[in-house]
Parts: sequence; structure tokens; C-alpha cells
Amino acid sequence: MKIIPVIDLKNGVVVHAQQGQREHYQSIQSSLCRSSNVDQVIRAFLSLYAFDTFYIADLDALTGQGNHDDTINALLRCYPRIMFWVDQGYLPYRKRAAHLSNCMPVLGSESYSENTIAEFNAFNGKFILSLDYKGDEMLGAKSLFDSSALWPNDIIIMTLAHVGSTKGPDFEKLRRFCQQFPTKNFIAAGGVRDVRDLIDLQIAGIGQALVASALHSGKLSAADIHHFSGKKIPR
Repeated sequence: MKIIPVIDLKNGVVVHAQQGQREHYQSIQSSLCRSSNVDQVIRAFLSLYAFDTFYIADLDALTGQGNHDDTINALLRCYPRIMFWVDQGYLPYRKRAAHLSNCMPVLGSESYSENTIAEFNAFNGKFILSLDYKGDEMLGAKSLFDSSALWPNDIIIMTLAHVGSTKGPDFEKLRRFCQQFPTKNFIAAGGVRDVRDLIDLQIAGIGQALVASALHSGKLSAADIHHFSGKKIPR
């Protein structure tokens, strides 16, 4: 199981994402790090484990209230050996802030309409798709959920109502995708609480999970991560 730490950026600081209610997100309160400064939060995560991939959500860009381009570009250059998955909302390929080799764009369904999904072709499959849900409601272009023609290999199943909650992952939805599209790599996002959830995800066929709250709270410790990373559970 690969654990991918999540960084949610809003107004220049790292915030605690909770159930998609972005207007209420507050600066992160973490047992790992006393600061909400992105550099210090990343260093705190790296003190737990040598993560080679991070997910960054630029919430200002996602909500049309600016962006964190300078901050993200600085991170890309500061950590050239780390891959950053970056969700900046709807942004045509030519206007992306950076095209460095350690930046992988995340294209979230919530940010795309039927009129704009054709722009996926410009990425030549070099992106990660996020299929975004509010409960069972599909967010954004509905044809993205109905047809896998535009899908890359790596697909995040983002259940916003589970993000930053104690509900656990949306196992039913994740199992359904794994069963219907067995050749794709699905990534869990939202609700991971502890090692038990990671084990259950792996049994369901999920090999990667986006995690924030469980790392900040200490419910996933350095020992847990070292023990669990690379461990396969028989199906």
C-alpha cells in the first residue's frame, strides 16, 4: 500500500480539509508540526517516512480566488526527487504553472464540463484523473463517469463527504470501480483513519491512498507506515 500525503493550500497556508466545505477550512492543527507553513509541513511528513509522492490541492485556484503557482513551483524545484500531484482546478494545458518532470497534473471532474473535457487530449495521458463525488452525486462532466475512453491509468476516487471525517473510506464505491475496471489503478481519497482502513482498502483492490488527517493526528505513526508500506494482503 502506497500512502500519499495530502497538502491542501488556501490563502498561503496548509489547511485542514473537512467534507468539501472549503469556505470553512482552517489552518492545519497537527501533532507533527506546529506551523501551517507548507515547507515545514512537508518536512514534518518526511520526518515520518521518505515519501516519494505528495498530492497538492490548490484550493484558491479550485475556487477561482487566485493561485499558489509560486509556492508550488518553489516546491517542485526544492524537492526534485519527489513527484507532486497537483490539482489546480480547470486550467488549459498551455496555462499550467509548471511543466517540470516532477509535476503530475490532477484533472478533477468537478472542474470540467462536457465542453472542456476534450482538453484532456492535450495531456497525452500524462495526468491523473480525479472522479469527484459529493455523496453519491457525480461532480462535473457526467460523461467522465460513464465512459473510460478519456481515462488515464491512475484514477482517484474522491469522496468529499469523507474527507477529514471519521467515516472511513467509501469502500462500496471503491470496490465497484475495481470490479468494473480491473485494468485501472484506483486511488482512495477521503476518510482513511488508520492501518485497519489501509488493510481493508488493499483487500478491496486499492494499492494507493491519499491521506492527511490520520498522519497529522498520529493515528498513522512512522512505525505503522514503515511496517505497512510494501506489505501485500492476500485477496
